[in-house]
Amino acid sequence: MATQTRLAVGVDIGGTGIKGGIVDLDAGTLVSERVKVATPEGAEPQDVLETVKEVLSKLDAPTTGLPLGVAFPAIIKGGYTLSAANVSDSWINFAAEDFFEKGLDRKIHFANDADVAGIAEVRYGAARDRSGLTILTTLGTGIGSAMIYNGTLIPNSELGHLDRAKHKHDAEHYAAYSAMEREELSWEKWAKRLQWYYSHLEFLFSPDLFVVGGGVSKHGDKFLNLLDIKTPIVAAVHRNNSGIIGAAALAAE
Repeated sequence: MATQTRLAVGVDIGGTGIKGGIVDLDAGTLVSERVKVATPEGAEPQDVLETVKEVLSKLDAPTTGLPLGVAFPAIIKGGYTLSAANVSDSWINFAAEDFFEKGLDRKIHFANDADVAGIAEVRYGAARDRSGLTILTTLGTGIGSAMIYNGTLIPNSELGHLDRAKHKHDAEHYAAYSAMEREELSWEKWAKRLQWYYSHLEFLFSPDLFVVGGGVSKHGDKFLNLLDIKTPIVAAVHRNNSGIIGAAALAAE
């Protein structure tokens, strides 16, 4: 195991699961098992806090004294959660960072879940040493996004909530991995929805690289080659661990 001064803990709170692990900050890899516990139904603040405590207690190494980063699916400014995607509306305009610090009795670094996943891929993964604009998207319960320009994060982009013209629902309702599961779509039919989404992002931002994260990225060979876009698009190296790794990396700073 790496020396303790180069370790940090990351917790990634999602709409369906809360994951955590201890990260080697030099290698950008987990040095503990990855612990995952289901997100409590309704995802109310106190219930989520208790589940984060459960995740930390299940890690197979001591975490006391290590930096702790917590990633959350919301717009985050000044420690407040300003939105609520796939969690309770109680999180809107909620002093979440202070809530977690008091509940866990320790300092944390608190950030958007997709943003920290983007940091992980820029520092340790698919976007490392890439110049220009990288857009990372996480395809899961919803669609999270991170925009990184020449290594610098542009926070809280929320590109999963782009409107679809003449349609009631937004992009993530139409094209997230949860839509594929909910509607029992084939990879080919889901890829047609992703084609619309990534073509739209390409038109709006002219990125230099797309990185696809989330658990479905391990199946990248089933759908990425079906997309016809000009921008290179690759699966995240750290897949569903990117949020844990990025949260830990930012906490160490």
